[in-house]
Amino acid sequence: MSKLLTLKKRLKQVIVFSVLFLTLTCTTALIVNQHVETVGTKYILNASEAPNADAILVLGAYVLPNGTVSTMLNDRLTAGYELYEQKKAPKLIVSGDHGRKDYDEVNSMKSFLKDKGVPNKDIFMDHAGFSTYESMYRARDIFKVKKVIIVTQEYHLMRAVYVARALGMEAYGVATDRRDYRAMELYKLREIAARNKDFLWAKVIKPKPTFLGDEIPVFGDGKATDDK
Repeated sequence: MSKLLTLKKRLKQVIVFSVLFLTLTCTTALIVNQHVETVGTKYILNASEAPNADAILVLGAYVLPNGTVSTMLNDRLTAGYELYEQKKAPKLIVSGDHGRKDYDEVNSMKSFLKDKGVPNKDIFMDHAGFSTYESMYRARDIFKVKKVIIVTQEYHLMRAVYVARALGMEAYGVATDRRDYRAMELYKLREIAARNKDFLWAKVIKPKPTFLGDEIPVFGDGKATDDK
């Protein structure tokens, strides 16, 4: 009987500890999420308010198998092009996933901008922008950007601006929400975890990205990033 009571007592302690641990973890995650959102939001501006910068950084998103950009990416690229036309920056960086031969976000992004009339020399491709954190890190270390306008949807933009500033860049954001997007509630839910991860990476761990490589200053010629 005493063994049974001891077992029940231990089980109760485990349950109480587990509840407290989960509560603390969830509370911490929500606090970090709010912190990233609050800081990032301060630097999100309308296109007309955005200051002049070294470059406009357009973050990648899904590209169809035939190379056509998704609606979400279309809106990012259109906003980036409009900022370029307004002479907010002399160069554009398109950063996305080109980690394998059969999937290439950045060349599709560059083609979109070239079709709009942007000269090849003004478009830099970041072929190894596998995550928001890596895109910001590489913008700073590979492309030598000090002042940047980041372009993406608002739910994502708050984190991108936060990470860029945590890494030492003077970063501003212009949101590209031009329509209702599918699965947006899921994106926003996943963003809580992403903000916590990037807070840890940008503020504490600061790991190097998957690839670095030679410096390609954004003040030069974008043709240096061509791979075709």
